[in-house]
Amino acid sequence: MNYAQSFERLQNILAELREKCPWDKKQTIQSLRIQTIEELYELADAITDEDWQGIKEELGDILLHIVFYSCIGAEQKQFDIGDVIESVCNKLVARHPHIYAHIDVDNEEQVKQNWEKLKLKEGRKSVLSGVPKSLPAIVKALRIQDKAKQVGFEWDDKTQVFEKIEEELHELKEAIEHKSQVDIEDEFGDVLFSMVNYARFINVDPENALERTNKKFKARFEYMEMLAEAEGKVLHEMTLMEMDALWNRAKTIAR
Repeated sequence: MNYAQSFERLQNILAELREKCPWDKKQTIQSLRIQTIEELYELADAITDEDWQGIKEELGDILLHIVFYSCIGAEQKQFDIGDVIESVCNKLVARHPHIYAHIDVDNEEQVKQNWEKLKLKEGRKSVLSGVPKSLPAIVKALRIQDKAKQVGFEWDDKTQVFEKIEEELHELKEAIEHKSQVDIEDEFGDVLFSMVNYARFINVDPENALERTNKKFKARFEYMEMLAEAEGKVLHEMTLMEMDALWNRAKTIAR
């Protein structure tokens, strides 16, 4: 396949749509923003499901958005797609001195540490400044912890992290006993943050793990509803014991 030809075709199609289609003409970087976020979540869903056909389609949608933003950038005389590509090429070369310069590294962690040091040299005031404000909280916690790790702010092993979870759970229990809603929320947040930290130590993606559980619960609950309907019942009229029996049946089917 001629990748350059395919890319040029996409650019030409978008240029034509930008000129002739009323909807495409109207779009701005602001109007595209929420759509881009939606496309990223759709890609994340496809990745979670390991849906390769879906991943291919969603990557295409995101590529379209990249070209669309670049088209608008060119119209505003800010940048074009060539500038975008050249910028990321330059960044990759500059941030991989162990490949393109004379810097030695022994492992992946040293690569990540060098990456953060280079970003600070580029003008970032904090190793955490590159974490987007609009990230979902669990993903943001993971990124914050991973970046703090690059400067050595890290537990020695997962046992210490698990002990921290137990400590935070105890503090949450005390806050609940004292019935201070502000303290309860603070301590609950600390528990979640510690759980995300533990996930890193056991090589689990906490966002992906929670989404898999969400999907599993949804599938089982919907199967419960189907079982209840087959018996001429509705869930809100059943006892918890009756629903639990349906749940146990659903667990054997919807895994």
